[in-house]
Formats: sequence, C-alpha cells, structure tokens
Amino acid sequence: MRTKKRTVAMLLAGGQGSRLGVLTKKVAKPAIPFGGKYRIIDFPLSNCVNSGIDTVGVLTQYMPLDLNAYIGNGQPWDLDRNDGGVSVLPPYSRGANDEWYKGTANAIYQNMHFIERYDPEYVVILSGDHIYKMDYNAMIEYHEEKGASATIAALNVTLEEASRFGILNTNEDNKVYEFEEKPKHPKSTKASMGVYVFTWAKLKKYLEEDEADPTSSNDFGKNIIPNMLNAGEPLYTYEFAGYWKDVGTLQSLWEANMELLLEDSPVKLNDNTWKIYARNPNEPPVYNGPESEIKNSMVCEGSVINGKVEHSVIFYGVHIGEGAVIKDSVILPNSVIGDGAIVEYSIIGQETKVGKGARIGAAEEVAKAFCEPGKMTGYMAVLADEIKIGDGVIVKPGEMLDQDRV
Repeated sequence: MRTKKRTVAMLLAGGQGSRLGVLTKKVAKPAIPFGGKYRIIDFPLSNCVNSGIDTVGVLTQYMPLDLNAYIGNGQPWDLDRNDGGVSVLPPYSRGANDEWYKGTANAIYQNMHFIERYDPEYVVILSGDHIYKMDYNAMIEYHEEKGASATIAALNVTLEEASRFGILNTNEDNKVYEFEEKPKHPKSTKASMGVYVFTWAKLKKYLEEDEADPTSSNDFGKNIIPNMLNAGEPLYTYEFAGYWKDVGTLQSLWEANMELLLEDSPVKLNDNTWKIYARNPNEPPVYNGPESEIKNSMVCEGSVINGKVEHSVIFYGVHIGEGAVIKDSVILPNSVIGDGAIVEYSIIGQETKVGKGARIGAAEEVAKAFCEPGKMTGYMAVLADEIKIGDGVIVKPGEMLDQDRV
C-alpha cells in the first residue's frame, strides 16, 4: 500500500523544442545541456527536492531516450525512493484509440492513474524548459491560505513584453478575474510562468470535463484555466520575484548561459542553500595548456584547453586546440575544436568536431550587420550534435547546420 502524499509534482518534459532548431534534432528540449555541467531539467527537479516534494512524474514524448537515461532512477536528485521518487511517464498503449499527448492538459489526464496512486491534496504542474530557482512549498502554503482551487505563478514583465505571454488580470488581493493569452493590448504585466498548484479534486474534475469536450485544445492556458474562471472557481496569482528564463529559443539559451558569466550573476550555481543537482559524468580535472588563456569563462571538468577562451561556457570533455580562439560562445559536451579554429558568437552541439583553421560565426556586432534581421538563430552560428566541420571550412553568422561540411 502506497503512502498518501500531500503533493505530487508533474513535470511536462515532452516538448519537441522546434525553436531550438538543430539542437533538439536528437534530444528533447529539457535534456539540452546548460551551464557547463547541467541539463535544463535539473532546475525543476532540484526545485522539487529543495521544496520537500519527493514524488515527481516526468512526462516524456519527443526523443525521450537521452532524457530517460539521464533521469535514470533519480539518485542524483535524491529521488531514488521505494515510495514516491521520480517516475518517467511516456505515452503508452491502452487500447484501439491510442494517441500521443494532445496538449498539456491531456498529458496530465492520461496519467491521472499515477497521481491517484498517491491520493494527494495538491498537484504541482511544471514545465521542463525554464531556468529558475523556486520554493514550490511556499507557493503551496499560499494556495492553502487563499483557499484557492488553482494558484498560478506570475512574473512581472515589461508592458512591451506582456503580449508574448499569458497575462493574468487580478484584483488587489491577487484573485484572478481574467486570463488573456498573448493579448495585443495587455491590461497588466503579470505573466504566467507555467507553474501551477491545483487542489487535486478540482483539477481532476476539470481534466475529465476537458477531455469530454471534442472542441478543446486540451491545454492548461487555453482551456483549463479559462474553464475554471468561467465556473467561478477561486484562482490566485503567486508573484515570483526571482530570476526566471524561458530557454525555448536559441537566443534565450545563449543569453542564459552568458548570464552565468556576469560578476553579479542572477543564477547562483554555487549557492549551497539551494543546490542544483545533476547527473554528472566522472571526468578528470580541467587541463590548461602552457599557451592557454581563459578569461571570464566557465570551464568544466574533463576539458583540455590549449587555446584562448573568452566570455564563453565550455562544457565537460571539450578539447580546444592550440591557437584556437573561442569567444562569446557555448561549447556543448565532448566537442573538439581544432588547432587554429575560431569560434565566435556560436553554439556548438555535443560531440561535434570543428577542423583545424575553421571559422565558425563572427563577433556579435559583425554578425548583426552581416545577417538579415529575424533569423531563427538570432545571428548566431549553430552546429548540431555529432557533425564534422572540415579543416579551413567557414560557417557564416546566422547559419545553422545539421550535417557535415568538409
């Protein structure tokens, strides 16, 4: 018999992440490396553990192999437990009408049996593509105090940014009276973070009603929240004042990595009061060669640096050759940058080999002058995982490659 849990967390990690282009060709977005030694999913998982939530369902769908292997039994996050812990929940066969998850609400609906095993009072719904530190338990206590059916974490954004988000319009006591999805003329700047606390009995009711509606998009923002509002359920916002970054685009992923290098970085990875846990390979110490030069950069275990690295994030197992120059770039795990190669304002995928004397990208100001506005890469050069760039090859700013160029 399983122990009744006060809270179960459901982490939506099945998105394709198409806006990340070639970086998600082989892996799901939450499995993308971040910050030298982490994956994006480490942040919500670590938030759960630090918040005292020990039962987490991770809903996977797109390219799940790498993510499943990474999560494993949950040991790095102290989630390897006989009662609770972490469970990977892919879509599975239940009969003749099997289907992929149709939307965020449908994904939770298809896994209600997992939640019901623990008969929780509350269910926390999380996304797997955000970088932030948050105490979910404080949000749950706020939810209890308000007597809410649902509580939605909200971040104050600028009025100019508000039209990109789901906006929550509230009374003075933070009670929601209207939800607008990406409004052209926003009435407030309270943006939904995609973090929800629901009273389970209420959520179950609205999930079942939503599933029975053939016209529904089966989405929390488009359907569940509006339906609860229309029914008069008490919904409240929980205002979050910390750092939060949606890393669903190449530009935002690059920016979030670069923000780690700021002298007063908003992302404190060395904060022992709120650790970010990860499954890290057992790598040897960093080796800096006699001619190496490292300035304002993050360089992780197992790297061999024989060239110049400036304002960049170098993941574990990366080899940088003699005379090579890396600037304003993110080099993902186990990649090799050949002797004399120059990499600027770029993201280099995992286990990719850049040949000797190759040139990848250009300085940001040069790239912006060179490229047409609105490019998906945000003027960066981006290389996919496991490709080869030949000696002397040039990859121009704004290019995104998913195959060898030799």
